Amino acid sequence: MPSQIALRKVSEVPKLSHAAYLNDVRERLQRSVRLRTELLKESPGTDSCRLVFSEADELPGIIADRYNDMVVLQLLTQGTANDDLRELIAETLVMELTPVRGEGETSALATIVERPDPRIRELEQLAAVNPSPLFTTASTPAEAKTATVFVLNGLRFHYDANSGQKTGAFLDQRLNYAAAARHAHGRAMDVCTYQGGFALHLAQVCESVVGVDQSRGALEVAERNLALNQTKLKAAVEWMEADAFELLREYDSTGERFDTIVLDPPAFAKSKRAMEGALRGYKEMNLRALRMLKPGGVLVTCSCSHHVSLAEFTAVIAAAASDAGRRVRLIETRGAALDHPEVLTLPETAYLKCLIARVD
Repeated sequence: MPSQIALRKVSEVPKLSHAAYLNDVRERLQRSVRLRTELLKESPGTDSCRLVFSEADELPGIIADRYNDMVVLQLLTQGTANDDLRELIAETLVMELTPVRGEGETSALATIVERPDPRIRELEQLAAVNPSPLFTTASTPAEAKTATVFVLNGLRFHYDANSGQKTGAFLDQRLNYAAAARHAHGRAMDVCTYQGGFALHLAQVCESVVGVDQSRGALEVAERNLALNQTKLKAAVEWMEADAFELLREYDSTGERFDTIVLDPPAFAKSKRAMEGALRGYKEMNLRALRMLKPGGVLVTCSCSHHVSLAEFTAVIAAAASDAGRRVRLIETRGAALDHPEVLTLPETAYLKCLIARVD
């Protein structure tokens, strides 16, 4: 199947030369990285963020995420996945992310690696990526650093460039992690916890937390993340390998009750054709969770399907509340963190929805 995107805008200048395009990319990269550098200065206890967000930064087909001293790059189109652009991006990132220091000191940046998305690579008919790093401070490419520990909201997380989903972690949920912790209490469950992002934030304030995921590999990383933060956490944390729908149905039928439930599933609607099934999935998951919440409980429910609008997602939660016979008061309506900017004329950039509600 070929790419489903018919057109990407790279410039307002007709018949732009390749040299001029590369110069535009350099300037836009600089603006994007400098914006994130300022955001990080205003975010104590966080050293990682999205540096480049494709069309939202006028750089279609380019994603770059920073995890502490590593940058992970994705080049998602025929127009961007070429060697001269790789070289330019790496050179610009190194220049922008090298702190001004005394003579002889090294950059805080250790590695830049490219990590392809297999599905996108197939759709875009892209060639295989060279596994060698685009930049490393190591003596040889074979010795390049591929794993690190990064910090979000004062909590530490393991990162491995050779494993995990997408670029490896979900930086877009950073501020939603903190918001959930502000409202959470009591006995909590984080459904689709992945590597424990919401669960570990909830564990700072709750009495107990169970994190659920069907991926054993993700839960193994979550356990390592738990060990990194144990001294900062109030709650006992348990990990459970299970299918989210099956577990919610079981807990609903057996009368399990929680004070806080987080629902953060993967994208249910990866195409418009999948919309109907996605809405059914969101409704069932939220209906079960609403039935399981104690009076005064907190529901944190998310959707990262850009084909499902905020209005449609909110309507699904309202329908689930009606069917569950629960009074649900919306406390916060949230989106992605500020390093994932939304462009008003590009609805695809407003893909992440996060609703926080009080359930009576």
